[in-house]
Amino acid sequence: MNGELPNLTLVLPEIFLAVSAMLLLLFGVFQGEKSAERVSNLSVMVLIATAVLMLNSFGGERDVTFNGMFITDAFAVFVKMMVLAASAIALLISGKFLRDHKIARFEFPVLVLLATLGMFVMISANNLMSLYIGLELQSLSLYVLASMNRDRTRSSEAGLKYFVLGALSSGMLLYGVSMIYGFAGTTDFDLLQKTLRGAEGPHIGIVVGMVFLMVGLAFKVSAVPFHMWTPDVYEGSPTPVTAFFAAAPKVAALALMVRVLVGAFPGLIAEWQQVIIFISVASMLVGAFIALVQTNIKRLMAYSSIGHVGFALVGLATGTQAGIEALLIYIAIYITMTLGTFAAILTMRRGEGYVENIDDLAGLSTNNLPMAVAIAIFMFSLAGIPMLAGFWGKWYVFLEAVNVGLWPLALIGLITSVVSAYYYLRIIKIMFFDDAAEVFDGNHGRGVSLVVGVTAIVNSPVSYFLLIAPLVTAAHWAASSLLF
Repeated sequence: MNGELPNLTLVLPEIFLAVSAMLLLLFGVFQGEKSAERVSNLSVMVLIATAVLMLNSFGGERDVTFNGMFITDAFAVFVKMMVLAASAIALLISGKFLRDHKIARFEFPVLVLLATLGMFVMISANNLMSLYIGLELQSLSLYVLASMNRDRTRSSEAGLKYFVLGALSSGMLLYGVSMIYGFAGTTDFDLLQKTLRGAEGPHIGIVVGMVFLMVGLAFKVSAVPFHMWTPDVYEGSPTPVTAFFAAAPKVAALALMVRVLVGAFPGLIAEWQQVIIFISVASMLVGAFIALVQTNIKRLMAYSSIGHVGFALVGLATGTQAGIEALLIYIAIYITMTLGTFAAILTMRRGEGYVENIDDLAGLSTNNLPMAVAIAIFMFSLAGIPMLAGFWGKWYVFLEAVNVGLWPLALIGLITSVVSAYYYLRIIKIMFFDDAAEVFDGNHGRGVSLVVGVTAIVNSPVSYFLLIAPLVTAAHWAASSLLF
């Protein structure tokens, strides 16, 4: 340590988020369980205020503080804005579901804020120590969120599975960190980059440590073969929690993977590129083929998310700035598709409760045409049908893969996209051509209706003008701040 005081201006958003979470926790304790809705609304306001504070405090330059452990740059700001949006949307769509299941507790929004704080630390980590602190702060909050519905066996099971497998992945990650520190003598990303670029050849111990580190990160993004927790946790967790899992933590973990590999190990691209290509191909194949036999829509979305992680990792596998830009574009579009779909799933409610089977959507176009059209847009976009938002995400990652000579990877992505289109189109067929099932209840909350409507418009054919054009510019600004 050099004894210099840290520049707290760079961490004002994190400080504000942490203090706000503590104050809302105290407010909920003193007000009791009836304060759940109020705390949730205040949490959304906190997330909006954090976004404003972050944009105002960012000076536009790459800067570090806390002795180089925390970094602020355009990449961090871009990804944090996506995380804030995903967290706020998850809170907006959660209210009615939590009330209907009698689990509307003030702890839920507070845990979302604390998980978001952990993601912020992950995204700005410039040291293996700060990386682990952010990762565990996020993970501990997510373990509790998964088992929020304590009276439901599947929810408790989801939380337990997530905790046990998460602890295993953390152990592997820490083992990798210890090996890297033992052979390189530092945990600082900048020093690791200089040390490895100056060496004639990487020490085998550092390469093995990096692989173990990547295993821990692959678990967090649910990439194959470390995806085993995803279907059970997605199905067992309360649906708003599943929506949150599918969006914000996945985006933060992908950003962390970029930060680690590009920031600390650019000199070992030949080594880590092989690993990324393998888990990308495996994720695309598993996500496409295993989803074909799913009957529960939340399990189908779990395998869908595994496949989409594979598509996103195609951008990282290129190892170029344009590839990182494509990855950022992809995950931004992925958030809108996924959260819109889960908001639509929250409308699948009948008198006896919420239903999750795909066949329950039968004849939805007869009973609720606007909702059927919105879900069809999400399914077409997830499948990558041309002119919808999902098409442009795949277009950019596959194009860069071809440009750098990874055309077999792009070809596998194209084939798995065609396969996955089957189960997305099957849902559309069930909604528009099967005999109508029992009508869903109409009252599903204003937050759900707002999210479904806005995300459907964003993913529609007008997406290129509403989202893609400005997103490409923002992604270029963010990726250019990384040191290639």
